[in-house]
Amino acid sequence: MSSVRTWFITGASRGLGALWTEAVLEHGDQVVATARDTSALKPLVDRFGGRLLPLDLDVTDEAAVDAAVRAAEQRFGGVDVLVNNAGHMLTGAVEEVGAEQARAQMDVNYFGALWTTRAALPGMRARRSGRILQVSSIGGLVAYPALGIYQASKWALEAMSQSLAAEVAAYGIHVTLIEPIMFPTGLAAASPQAEPNPAYAHAREALYAGASGFVPGDLAATSAALLAVADAPNPPLRVLFGTGGLDALRTEFAGRLAGLQEWDHVSRLAQGNPAGT
Repeated sequence: MSSVRTWFITGASRGLGALWTEAVLEHGDQVVATARDTSALKPLVDRFGGRLLPLDLDVTDEAAVDAAVRAAEQRFGGVDVLVNNAGHMLTGAVEEVGAEQARAQMDVNYFGALWTTRAALPGMRARRSGRILQVSSIGGLVAYPALGIYQASKWALEAMSQSLAAEVAAYGIHVTLIEPIMFPTGLAAASPQAEPNPAYAHAREALYAGASGFVPGDLAATSAALLAVADAPNPPLRVLFGTGGLDALRTEFAGRLAGLQEWDHVSRLAQGNPAGT
């Protein structure tokens, strides 16, 4: 793609968001970069000038999200690529997690992405083009102990995005769920944790044991992967970032199907014999 595109990237002040913002600017495109505090983006403003519009934004504030997307459209004419990257990872067993922690997790990871997606869609539909890149996780496809609420937020994002993809394909809009495996972003250290209950020490141990099977990927390499997805004429609905995920998913889905097959007699029991069939 040779024309200059406008990207709207949330969570742009650190981790993947910061790396991707810089990479997109180096690629020659324009970026509206949002974060709760955009002061960390000043070096990029100094370097790229008017091609970067930093906006302080709390993605859980629907009205503020709408205003930010309007500002992006006024500055650059429209949003071509939306990257919903803002999020945090609440660690804790289901019983350990507090009500406010659970709501905050859903507000940022799911509702934040929902609000930005809804705000960007009218312009994309009008232009009959657009890319929506949802940063999910391998935890959007499987669920590990001690991460249930975090992964619930990603499973919600997955379902919404898969439905959305079918709804907007007619308007030339592509939706892709990016599923990072394991990268040293500092996400866990910067995220809240539930108050540990000794009764669930085994759950945390199981989580760490499972994570040891993945080799951390190179953060910098994800930028080329992101651009490859954004440039693809027919991007996938889902793409794994990193290795080891396919094996984990083969095990997960095979186990899921085997369990359903084993209990198919109960499925048939529940079906009954309607109309004598």
